[in-house]
Amino acid sequence: MAAVLPRTTTARSTTARSTTGPHSRKAAPVAGLALAALATLVWSGSFVTSRALHDSVPPVQHAFWRWVVALLAVAPFGARRAWRQRALVRRHARYVLLVSLLGVAGYNTLVNQAGLTTPAATMGLIMAASPVLMAVFERLGGVRLGARRATGLLIACAGVALLVGGGTAFSSGDLWMIAAACCFAGYSALLRRRPAELHGTAFLFTTFLTGTVLLLPAQAVSVAMQGSFHPGAGTVLPILYVGVASSAVAFFAWNKAIALIGATRAGLVYYLQPVCVAVLSWALLGETTGWPQLLSMALILGGVVLGAGARR
Repeated sequence: MAAVLPRTTTARSTTARSTTGPHSRKAAPVAGLALAALATLVWSGSFVTSRALHDSVPPVQHAFWRWVVALLAVAPFGARRAWRQRALVRRHARYVLLVSLLGVAGYNTLVNQAGLTTPAATMGLIMAASPVLMAVFERLGGVRLGARRATGLLIACAGVALLVGGGTAFSSGDLWMIAAACCFAGYSALLRRRPAELHGTAFLFTTFLTGTVLLLPAQAVSVAMQGSFHPGAGTVLPILYVGVASSAVAFFAWNKAIALIGATRAGLVYYLQPVCVAVLSWALLGETTGWPQLLSMALILGGVVLGAGARR
């Protein structure tokens, strides 16, 4: 994989050091953590949406129209920049294709497939394993975690283990969520290798467009075999939410957070997701939360607070 990915991290770091002052460097961790938290909160709603639409919108069609909406939302900001940087995009075409496959076409389709049988709260719990995978991928790439961050990671992971062991039933849909977690972790780790010259909104537009094109064959098969879903307020409004908020807004925030603080540190904040999903699924879908879940959430929050601090 290393042979097909552009080595831009060093150049990016050198540029950042030469163009930012001490105040900017101090503000970067705070801004990165805030952006990661925003993306995590918004994405929590997408798990509830996937579960809510499981019997009305086929998974592939849900994913396809999500990215069509997202593409339209980001086009005014990124289409022109992407066109200007088309030569750069072609130069890094294999990287763009891999990132689009993992983070756009693959991840969300797998989440929607899992939503057919897996409760939203359980989906959030399984996705909480992705920060561990992010840390593994970054460590394989040579990034040191530090004792404090590693300890926070383990505490938050213990919270997830307690949740899974606290009576959560395992279903076939959980396997789809495990695959989705692997895709998202790979996508997040690869973001650190994004070409430094490729503008953020141009990158979003390009990956959204590529992911949508990758989904076209599956969309055609789904429509032919399952028929199109019925457009109404109960289907269109949730797709607009995941298209605009969970895709355009959240992916921009997450990508920026990765650039500022790295995948491992942002991944610790991502541990907040099962907490957010549990609250939303209880409020909107009536899924229950007991004392084991509350204790687990406390461990997750404690691990996030500990591990999100400075590395040492």
